Amino acid sequence: MEVVDFGAAPSLISQYLAEMRDSSIHLDPLRFRRNLERTGEIMAYEISKRLRYRNDDIVTPLATASCPVIDEKIVLATIFRAGVPFHQGFLNFFDRAENAFVSAYRKYKEKENFDICIEYLASPSLEGKTLILCDPMLATGASMELSYRALLTKGTPAHIHVASVIASSQAVDYLGKVMPEDRTTLWMGAIDPEINSHSYIVPGLGDAGDLAYGTKE
Repeated sequence: MEVVDFGAAPSLISQYLAEMRDSSIHLDPLRFRRNLERTGEIMAYEISKRLRYRNDDIVTPLATASCPVIDEKIVLATIFRAGVPFHQGFLNFFDRAENAFVSAYRKYKEKENFDICIEYLASPSLEGKTLILCDPMLATGASMELSYRALLTKGTPAHIHVASVIASSQAVDYLGKVMPEDRTTLWMGAIDPEINSHSYIVPGLGDAGDLAYGTKE
């Protein structure tokens, strides 16, 4: 399984990620959401370089031009709720893509003990299509795996692109074991070294959902 780590070389994603990590500007949810969206746009552009294209003859006012156009059916999928602005960034660029949404959340049994619960799924058929599954934070990888398995009820995609703003090294290793090795590419804005006892990424940036949309009870 290929892992693309944008943190390995400085880019605009580095700038946006620095702002998303910065606790001194966390009181500006609009800025946080916009940075998630812009990161999604850049990743969408990079993923577009890996897709299959065909040449279409396009009639201009003066002649006919042979133009490469995407020759894959794309489904953009995200996990509520932090994934919504990140998803929008991908949709801004893949504007003709179909869309899928999964509700996955932590249900705590004890202070540091939780299950991942999925209560909602809306998706078109995925059979033979290209699935771009995006979630800003990959802490353990469990939510991503369960969301992917829920989506499989809608068909088997030809290729899966998993996109995240920050992942822990543990989550990357975990997904390498549970995702189809020959059909999965991971796109990571940064890979942080560890998770703490609450399964939050360290240094991470905090709770992306709360930063984007406010705290919850």
